[in-house]
Amino acid sequence: MFVKGERMQPYLELDKDLSPELVQLKEEVHRFAAEVCRPASIELDKLDPEAVIAPGSLLWDVFRQAYEQGFHTRSLPAALGGLDLGPLGNHIIAEEMGWGSADFAIALGVTSFPFSFAAGRATEHPRLMEEVVRPFTEDRQGKYIGCWAITEPGHGSDTLAEGTEFYRDPKIFWGVSARLDGDEWVINGQKSAWVSNGTIATHALTFLGIEREKGMSGGGVALVPLDRAGVTRGKPLNKLGQRALNQGEIFFDDVRIPADYMLARTDAYPIVIDMTLAMANAFMGATFTGVARAAFEEALNYARNRVQGGKPITEHQLVQKKLFDMYTKVVSARQLSRAALGYNSSTFPPATFLSIMSKVYCTQAALEVANDALQLHGGYGLAKEFLVEKLFRDARASLIEDGSNDLLALAAARQIVDRL
Repeated sequence: MFVKGERMQPYLELDKDLSPELVQLKEEVHRFAAEVCRPASIELDKLDPEAVIAPGSLLWDVFRQAYEQGFHTRSLPAALGGLDLGPLGNHIIAEEMGWGSADFAIALGVTSFPFSFAAGRATEHPRLMEEVVRPFTEDRQGKYIGCWAITEPGHGSDTLAEGTEFYRDPKIFWGVSARLDGDEWVINGQKSAWVSNGTIATHALTFLGIEREKGMSGGGVALVPLDRAGVTRGKPLNKLGQRALNQGEIFFDDVRIPADYMLARTDAYPIVIDMTLAMANAFMGATFTGVARAAFEEALNYARNRVQGGKPITEHQLVQKKLFDMYTKVVSARQLSRAALGYNSSTFPPATFLSIMSKVYCTQAALEVANDALQLHGGYGLAKEFLVEKLFRDARASLIEDGSNDLLALAAARQIVDRL
């Protein structure tokens, strides 16, 4: 059961220079998030993880419709078949998708990782364009799905902590590694159950070890088609929130890829991990701004219709103060996440600490706003029939994924001390 009240007005847009094209984009993506992503996410939330990815599942309908709209290509330039919306357009898509469904926002956001990375090397290695990039950009059925394979059973947020002392310790090394054998790389090891799209992806952007003597900094980035001999998958993960986001293990047993499918080697690895973290954390900040906004809207709508003491609870001062604090966090999250994404989209090397600030602040804000929204619902907030219960669970996961907030904050603090 979902409480139905008066229709929510569009959020107050503080950018008075937003172009008509971006206003239209916001309206179109919001409609897609409201009519396609959110209803499917709610239904899939009730299912066993195996059923979520089964043939005929709503998950495949969402992927197909998103690909029909071209949303999967938004990180690619127009010359390569992408939408090329600029940082503000990309933020709008991420926020609106997050508003509709955090799980689908992440699944559809990460799907382009292997293909956009390969596009950056296509000039040097032309066959990447024909074999990987163009099939993805032309896909309108969701046949090509990417994942970011970085987290491992023995390595989580520490894979992102480039610049720390332990990162160069030769006694600490990747669980997945690659060795060059003639004109092929041979890959062995295991990625953990937290790989988003892990058990449904066709291609993996795989972060792995190459030079053991350099520790974790001796890494590389490989494009791995997951139909190669030696690739196996674990079961999809059964988890608290974001249940429409498929996640699962990937195993590599003497998996061979062409030499030019190693997209970055150790000499380039430090800047690659820095840029990847800057991009991924900025995306998370935008996405969970949307989640925070969704939770606020659910709370406001419920409070306008819930009567206690003979009047709607919006007329009680304690409720008004709580709604004020919640809305402040939503607006602050949007401004910070837009600024970080915009700055780092046009800055090289990126100010990664800004993206980390965005991720940490916006995900924390999403959890706090969702928690307050649940509290304002009272006992109903604990009921599965109310969206706010799902939003709370989805927000909780965000403090861990793409780097735990505590470790990320320490990494950003180091950069602030050194750079400012």
